Amino acid sequence: MLSNEFIETIWLIPCYAITGAILALPWSPGIINRSGPRPAGYINLIMTFIAFLHSLIALTASWNQPARELSIPWLQVAELNINISVEISTLTIGATILITGLNLLSQIYAIAYMEMDWGWARFYSLLALFEAGMCALVLCNSLFWSYIILEILTLGTYLLVGLWYSQPLVVTGARDAFLTKRVGDLFLLMGVVALLPLAGTWNYTELAEWAETANIAPTTATLLSLTLIAGPLGKCAQFPLHLWLDEAMEGPIPSTILRNSLVVAVGAWVLTKLQPVLALSPVASTVMIGVGVFTAVCASLIAIAQIDIKRALSYSVSAYMGLVFIAVGTGQEKTALILLFTYACAMALLIMSTGGVILNCISQDLTQYGGLWSRRPISGISYLVGAAGLVALPPLGSFWALLQMADNLWQTQPWLVGVLFVVNGLTAFSIIREFGLIFCGKTKQMTERSPEGLWALVLPMTILAGFTLHVPLLLAHWQLLPDMATINKPVAGLLLLSSVLGFGIGGLIYINDKWEKPIKLPYQGIQDFFAYDFYTVKLYKITIVFVVGLVSKIISWIDRYIVDGIVNLVGFATIFGGQGLKYNVSGQSQFYLLTILIGITLLLSWLAVGLF
Repeated sequence: MLSNEFIETIWLIPCYAITGAILALPWSPGIINRSGPRPAGYINLIMTFIAFLHSLIALTASWNQPARELSIPWLQVAELNINISVEISTLTIGATILITGLNLLSQIYAIAYMEMDWGWARFYSLLALFEAGMCALVLCNSLFWSYIILEILTLGTYLLVGLWYSQPLVVTGARDAFLTKRVGDLFLLMGVVALLPLAGTWNYTELAEWAETANIAPTTATLLSLTLIAGPLGKCAQFPLHLWLDEAMEGPIPSTILRNSLVVAVGAWVLTKLQPVLALSPVASTVMIGVGVFTAVCASLIAIAQIDIKRALSYSVSAYMGLVFIAVGTGQEKTALILLFTYACAMALLIMSTGGVILNCISQDLTQYGGLWSRRPISGISYLVGAAGLVALPPLGSFWALLQMADNLWQTQPWLVGVLFVVNGLTAFSIIREFGLIFCGKTKQMTERSPEGLWALVLPMTILAGFTLHVPLLLAHWQLLPDMATINKPVAGLLLLSSVLGFGIGGLIYINDKWEKPIKLPYQGIQDFFAYDFYTVKLYKITIVFVVGLVSKIISWIDRYIVDGIVNLVGFATIFGGQGLKYNVSGQSQFYLLTILIGITLLLSWLAVGLF
């Protein structure tokens, strides 16, 4: 059947994006400039649409079918055999649909957002790199190839954040984002290399089978698991490697749509794949839960104190990735995947609805906004749909994921259920705060002339809003919703209460015109503590940066005065000796005789001193 051909050639999906990126290169500056850069974007749009259709047809053909694996030989050296393993299942193909679909909407969105930008070829090629990397990651069934792809995505993040490289802050943000993620990648590489001699494979399926009967020392299991966690920890912007996501906000909004919804989630995807291995160490599970709790709660508090639209949303991203860490740490990888799906749709919609506002008003400062509801109703409605889809507000998607997570923890670790309530309530407060500051109140100088954006901004936003509203129907069709008769009603009620309280208190403060804004706490120090990210940047400067700088200075001093000093001393002695000996070569025999007599005299004097 023709549909089976689409399943067997599922590996072509990443290739479509790569083909689009290559075909867009001739429109780079200096090669083709008569037609302008737009054809580069249209080519990538067509290739992404083809990839989306391929994924959609393959999903219908693979529905209710058992998972299969396609192995492509790549390298065989001695006893090392590395194949490109492709997992063909409903889950992986569905993930490619989400990736290609959101990238397609982002590229349409970029038509309007990047309208006057001449970097189309470079920008769309990098979006294609993101798409190809993420599709390859969800399809591959190998930790080795996952690491390679994560490195490619790190490079793509650096290049996309630094797209407007003429601005100093952009260059700094791209550099910091790249270096921060590299810290986690370095530890992940150690774990990848150490895992092969222990398990004898990098294949995820075989690793899960090995973990069931693995008998390794507890210390080895702990160290191995911690190194494997470090990579996803950096990718998901978890503490202490969370600052890169804030720096990455210097990139264009269309790339932010992908980065904040999907790119940060690829680390969590790898984490769910490695869960059987990580379960070998109770310490690793405790670390995942601890990191997730700390990041989720603290990032939610920090988001409330931000006055930059993109910064506030970026900290909400870290908070939700923290919840995913909690889910994986407690053995709920299926729940984590559902949460990743519902979160990705809602967060992408929130960024789309605010991106058009930023483009038109040329500001990201929330204090300069207000009164946009009457001028941009489609953006406002889309924002509310995204907000409702992000928090636990039934019947939308994230409610069911958070409910399933809380229900599983209710009997074993009830304190984590309290964390879910707090994070959900704080996120609801933060989201409605941004809505009130942007769309409600009186208009200000920056918002007096701010009509709804071009069709390319409105169309993908409207499509995604409709899709977000239909997420519960998809979950029901996939039989992922709980039976209404078995729902834990106290947990569901508390989750709903936390959302209502968050929305209610936030609305009371920020939608109410009588409440003076900006809000100031009685003690400015507390407000600054949250606004400046717990002074994490300063903490880095007085600890890690200081230690690295001190070590660098010590090494520089040793290299300059000891290593170079010894080399320079030998060179100086050689030059001095040569300069001194050149006077002994005069060509006069009496001078040579004098030299011999002086030498014999000195030798006899030394012997005489030795005898007496």
